[in-house]
Amino acid sequence: MRKRGIVVGFHSAMARVRDLESKQEILCKLRGRFKKQGIKILVGDFVEYTEDGAGGGVIENVLNRKSELPKPRIANVDQVVLVTTLKDPKVPLIVLDKFLVLVEKASLDVVIVFNKIDLLSGKELEELQELEGIYGKYYRTLRTSAVTGEGLDELKEVFKEKVSTMAGMSGVGKSSLLNAINPGLKLKVGEISEKFKRGRHTTTTSSLLEFDFGGYVADTPGFANLDISTIDPQELKELFPEFREYEGMCAFADCMHVSEPGCYIRRLVKEGQVPKSRYDNYIKMLKELQGLEKASER
Repeated sequence: MRKRGIVVGFHSAMARVRDLESKQEILCKLRGRFKKQGIKILVGDFVEYTEDGAGGGVIENVLNRKSELPKPRIANVDQVVLVTTLKDPKVPLIVLDKFLVLVEKASLDVVIVFNKIDLLSGKELEELQELEGIYGKYYRTLRTSAVTGEGLDELKEVFKEKVSTMAGMSGVGKSSLLNAINPGLKLKVGEISEKFKRGRHTTTTSSLLEFDFGGYVADTPGFANLDISTIDPQELKELFPEFREYEGMCAFADCMHVSEPGCYIRRLVKEGQVPKSRYDNYIKMLKELQGLEKASER
C-alpha cells in the first residue's frame, strides 16, 4: 500500500522521507525510471512510497509541485525567509537584491529578516530604518536578535504551519535564529571569521526541518554569489515591484529604463520616489545578464 510523505533530505543516493501521518522518517530508494525520465527529486517534494519490508522504502511517485525555488533548489515552498545583517557581516545590497529577483521569478512570498540588531547603534540604526523604508513598501520586514530575543515570537508566527526556506549569506545567524525559536533542532552554529568578517559555512546540504510548533523550514548552505543567469534581460525589469507599479508610464512600451527618452522610472529615481540603490543594482544586474547573453551568442 502506498503511503505519502515529504522529502526532508538525502543520505547518499537515498531520500529521507517523513511520513505525513506517523511523522516517522524512512530512508527510501528511488526508482530507476525517475532518472530515465529526467525527474530530479528535491527536498520538499511530496511523494508516494511503499515499504520494502526491511525498514526502508521505495519512492513510487512524485506529486505535482506547487512551486520550485531554483537556488537553493527546494520544492513546494510557501515563502522565503531571507536573513541579512548590517554588521558582522555587513551584507552587500546587491546580494539582497539578487536574491529578491530570484524569489520574484519564482513567484514566492518573502520576509526580509534584519538580524543581529543588538549589534547596531547610531548611524547603523539609521541605515536600518532607511532600508526598512526601501524594502518595507513591497516586502514584509522583521528585526530579530537571537541574543536579546527581539522579534523571535513574530518570527515563530512567520514559520508556523508553512513550508519555508531560510536563506542568507554565511554568518548572518540563520542557525542561531532557528535554535532560538525551536531549541530542539540543535543546529551547529559557526563563529564569524574576524579576518574576513564572514561566517564559516556550517550547513553543507539542504535539508527540511520540522518545527515542534508546526511547519517546515529548509536550512540551506550559505551563499555569497547568486546565479541570475536563468533570467532573460528583458524579464529583469518585471522582477522589481518598484518598476511594475508604474508599468506603461514610460514613453516606449519596451523601455528598459536605461537611457531611453521619456523613461518614467529614471524620472522617479531622480525625484527620489524610486530608491537609487535599487535602480543602480538593477543596472548592474542588467549589464551582467546582457554580457552573458552576448557571450552565449559568440
